[in-house]
Amino acid sequence: MADYLWACWDGGGNLTPSLGIARELVDRGHRVEFVGREEMLPRVRAAGLEATALDGAAAAPDRYGFHPLAPVFGYTSSPVVGDGVAAAVVDRDPDVVVVDAMFSAALDVASGFGRPTAVALHTFFDRLFPQWEANMEMQAASRVEAGFDGLPGIDTLWGERDLLVVNALETLDGPDVTDWSHVVHGAPVLASESRAVPCPLEWDPADPTPLVLLSFSTVTEQRSVEKLQAALDALAPLPVHVVATTGGIVDPGELAPPDNARVLAFADHDALLACADLAVGHGGHGTTMRCLSRGVPIAAIPAKALDQAPIAALLEEWGVGVALPGDADVDRIRCAVERILGEPGYAATARELAGLFAGPDGAVPAADALEELAAR
Repeated sequence: MADYLWACWDGGGNLTPSLGIARELVDRGHRVEFVGREEMLPRVRAAGLEATALDGAAAAPDRYGFHPLAPVFGYTSSPVVGDGVAAAVVDRDPDVVVVDAMFSAALDVASGFGRPTAVALHTFFDRLFPQWEANMEMQAASRVEAGFDGLPGIDTLWGERDLLVVNALETLDGPDVTDWSHVVHGAPVLASESRAVPCPLEWDPADPTPLVLLSFSTVTEQRSVEKLQAALDALAPLPVHVVATTGGIVDPGELAPPDNARVLAFADHDALLACADLAVGHGGHGTTMRCLSRGVPIAAIPAKALDQAPIAALLEEWGVGVALPGDADVDRIRCAVERILGEPGYAATARELAGLFAGPDGAVPAADALEELAAR
């Protein structure tokens, strides 16, 4: 048995797949403890895993008031938080440390951990490498503006770790952009969280009316009542059934759903996608891959995460969806939905692409790689 300490950021595309891998490790007899922001702890514990708040995590963003996403980057890049991770490593004495790819403050102190360290990346690596370089440079600049020392580049933060687990299909990730030998591709981690509650449909299963799943980000910093309402208004006059999930960051009561829509905080997307004809989403890697693994085309309206607009563009390139701008209005959203539902080629191509996901869930190869690292 090995002990893993997982330093994470609680973004929806970061924490959810991390929990899936951690549960796989625990099922194999290992121990996993998460460390991160206080806001993260309930979700980790609901998954049956251990979690502890990092020292300094709550106060760190105070010096990042200039940044439009101060709560995020004041946590992921602050050296105060990095010191908290280093102290947790000394206190817990794990066999392996796993660090979220976006968590630059933890990666900056990783050379002092004195044990194997893995980077966990839950989206594309090769396709998005320039964007990740720019993100790390932005985090470094933010640290300096906050009055701290800067950061080394991505060649150090990611390149000098023992393992970089990419939880994305290599066949979709494009040609290699580095000669790093420690990069291991697996597959998307699509294991559901405990918040994925059943959603009984309110119509006859034999009803031929198309079903649209509407779901945007679960990250508080990307909350947008306006975007959700615009999508609901776009779908209102169409002959479709709509199930919209707000991810807990928008209260369903804040929305005015049309008669053809049901709005929930959470629902089991796997069950809905089994009978859905279309998804309207934000272009996040996890949600997008979940849809494609079930052959469901997508109308993507990106939010602020660095991978969302490029992934939305890929959907058009692959012929499985339509990319919309982040501020798409009602008419544009409605036109995209009508286009996808009206052209059978989108669904046919999505069903073909679904064959790429025939292997095990990404939690399995990721856990394999982390076990091998511990065994070293």
